[in-house]
Amino acid sequence: MDFTNQRVLVIGMARSGRAALEVLQKRGAVVSAYDAKSREQLGNTYTQCVEQGIKVFAGVDPSGVNLSYDLVVISPGIARGKVPFLASLPEETPVIGELELAFLIKNPAVSTFAITGTNGKTTTVSLLQAILENSGRKSRVGGNIGVPLTTVVDQLQEGSICVEVSSFQLESTRRFRPDYCGILNITPDHLDRHKSMEGYIKTKAKVFANQQEKDILALNFEDPLVRAFAQQTSAQVRFFSAGRDLPGACVRGDWIVVDLPGSTQEICPREEIRLRGTHNLENVLCAVSLAAAAGIEKEAIRKTLATFGGVRHRMEEVTIVEDVLYVNDSKATNPESTMKAIMSFGQPLILIAGGRNKGSSFQQMASLIKERVQELILLGEAREEIKSAVIGAGFRNIHEVKDLPEAVDRASRLARPGEVVLLSPACASWDMFASYEERGDQFCELVRNLSRG
Repeated sequence: MDFTNQRVLVIGMARSGRAALEVLQKRGAVVSAYDAKSREQLGNTYTQCVEQGIKVFAGVDPSGVNLSYDLVVISPGIARGKVPFLASLPEETPVIGELELAFLIKNPAVSTFAITGTNGKTTTVSLLQAILENSGRKSRVGGNIGVPLTTVVDQLQEGSICVEVSSFQLESTRRFRPDYCGILNITPDHLDRHKSMEGYIKTKAKVFANQQEKDILALNFEDPLVRAFAQQTSAQVRFFSAGRDLPGACVRGDWIVVDLPGSTQEICPREEIRLRGTHNLENVLCAVSLAAAAGIEKEAIRKTLATFGGVRHRMEEVTIVEDVLYVNDSKATNPESTMKAIMSFGQPLILIAGGRNKGSSFQQMASLIKERVQELILLGEAREEIKSAVIGAGFRNIHEVKDLPEAVDRASRLARPGEVVLLSPACASWDMFASYEERGDQFCELVRNLSRG
């Protein structure tokens, strides 16, 4: 798409917003930027943009200025309803996000692998990218995983991009179309933004809305909401299942296998997979399904499954202190993700949970805590909600703390040799931290201090 002399307003000047400004200005657009923060709060970001000739509305509503735009690009973390002046724009003014902008500037020679779902996206995207790299293909990751997708596609002229796709990013898509797409699961999440489960599901379905007959859509057969998408797509559907033998990608006997048109590939024995847990088996099967559909050799897939140990902040084994394993699962920002983490261990668990609730119910998680958790340490805004749920389930070993340092200290005093201390909050981090990464980093540092001590 030609952006020469196009008047573009970018809303939000955090990581993805700055990346959008850069690629648009590089392509000849006349860019402006808006952020609710003041000049002082934006600091160097404001100064750098002004020096580059970008008009910045810092805490100032741009609708009061006599300007019109050919395009508006909104950062995924900003809900459209939270930007009142958007309602005053002409109806024909397109409002898109990072995902759509990246697709518009992408070289057609670059193929797109997109992964979405409530849980497991980061692990699956990272595993898929590792498979592609081990096969000798040039590939990069981007999107919700933390690297602005616009930056990635701007730097890649051939090969593949593996995109972690969030519901926030999908809200503003129009033409985005992945060549290969995988959907892992759908459970209640971000209902504070999407207002209802129906709205959340509808938004997730946009990931495959523009796929065509030659494209591939891998769906988790064990999730009924995901399975139903098979009736709504024009793409070739490939099912995967960690629970049954079916045509597609599954465990057959003790082997990971994938059925392709006219053939079956035996990838590797299940015991060779380095990632632990049934939820990670689903992630593996999704990645295997898409990699095989893209023609990746099974040797490269097998090698990757045997060596890939996961991603930071997702079931990350930090260290062992006095025969107690400390695990950082800070990326578990909803109850379903925490439940999968709990079920991955057979050892007695000390669970650290809490943060900001995103509209989820903790009732089902509470029942599992009653069955599988030895001690529960709670912190953050949702502390009382979780406490009420677990007491209702009959669980009493609850410890409330004011912050993460106190939580780790309490856990170290409670833990006995052979047990596991698991940070798996079931909540967003925004009440106490800027991101789940910051929360996980602090946990890891606190644990390493225990080790040093």
